[in-house]
Amino acid sequence: MRKLLSQFQGDKAIWAYVVLLALFSFMPVFSASTNLVHVVGTGSIVGLLFKHFGHIFVGIVIIFFVHRIPFDRLKYIAPVAWIPVSGLLLITAAQGMMIGGANASRWLKIPLLNISFQPSSLGWIALIAYVAWFLWRFADEKYTFAWSLLWLGAPALCIIGPILPSNLSTAAIILFTIALLLFVGKYPMKYMTKIITAGAIALVLAIGMFKAFPDMAPSRYKTWEARFSRFGSEDKDEDRYQIENAKIAIAQGQMFGVGPGKSVQKNFLPQSSSDFIYAIIVEEFGFLGGISILIVYILLLFRFLVVSNKAPNLFGKYLAFGLGFSIIFQAFINMGVAVEIFPTTGQPLPLVSSGGTSIWMTCVSLGIILSISRKEEQVKQQLADQQRKQDEFKRILEEQQAEDELKNENDSDSNPIYAVLNK
Repeated sequence: MRKLLSQFQGDKAIWAYVVLLALFSFMPVFSASTNLVHVVGTGSIVGLLFKHFGHIFVGIVIIFFVHRIPFDRLKYIAPVAWIPVSGLLLITAAQGMMIGGANASRWLKIPLLNISFQPSSLGWIALIAYVAWFLWRFADEKYTFAWSLLWLGAPALCIIGPILPSNLSTAAIILFTIALLLFVGKYPMKYMTKIITAGAIALVLAIGMFKAFPDMAPSRYKTWEARFSRFGSEDKDEDRYQIENAKIAIAQGQMFGVGPGKSVQKNFLPQSSSDFIYAIIVEEFGFLGGISILIVYILLLFRFLVVSNKAPNLFGKYLAFGLGFSIIFQAFINMGVAVEIFPTTGQPLPLVSSGGTSIWMTCVSLGIILSISRKEEQVKQQLADQQRKQDEFKRILEEQQAEDELKNENDSDSNPIYAVLNK
């Protein structure tokens, strides 16, 4: 067992928090699965629980294999990884899958395996890795705004462009993460100001155009508009079914909750096992359960920052920061939606919500972060070994010197000439 555990390297605290969240996820997912079975009519409770177990198990395997790969190898992949990923995103967007009359092309089915996944999560990782590579590669070089805009804008547009029409919240999170990563990477503020100003103007013009010419708007524009109009609204005519049921669930939880598996709102709240799972957690485990989950994510953020700060090079520093912050920000968005801090989105709670793609892509990010921390441990071990060898060499020299001095004293005492001179 000790030999097996020794294979799980990297930051031990991150491993502990990941396992803790994964184990905890079985309780709310099991509870919410009754809604899918008895209300929606999907599968069986045991089947859904085993499916979630399979997703978690595969996720842990992904973390293990990814964290064993030296993260420095990503330096050669990061500059070009966004190209095939953007191709997958374009293929996904071209499928034109309709959900509720709106274009929600988010999934791509793998032939033969009959497995669907969201390429947007893969694009998320690829773009963060590219920006981390850019900040590391050109850290000591001076560049113009137009040149940097070409290097950063083209990959960002190719990744975010296909995601935006079907998944606004994911596109917004990626943009915010990239902006924060550029700020941490000391990208010139005057350049960032120009980009933000141009983006704000483009957004205002786009909204104005969609208002004036509704036929030109994306098919999900009405959905986005409705969600923002419902956000914080007290108008009784607004359809606030999701958020009102989430609030009821949170209110029923009070301090200690109604107990595991005893949620009532799971039978009324759509997406209770994914998008609104935090509301079910608070209902069943109370305020203490909800705040405990929040604290675990905050502790994870702290460990991500520690790994980023101690990374052996700038590429690892920016990569750990970008991937780690995106995971925590996604968690905060999920929890914030349940308590109406943010408008309703489709963001899952990392490692807790059900769903294969979200769990697996989160695990890829965690594996990369653990690989960075593993490299840090290896550097520390190498330095410790060097210091140990130096100390050992110094000890041998001191012992040899002491033996030579003792031998000289013995030789001088046995030589009669030295004896006479000493007298």
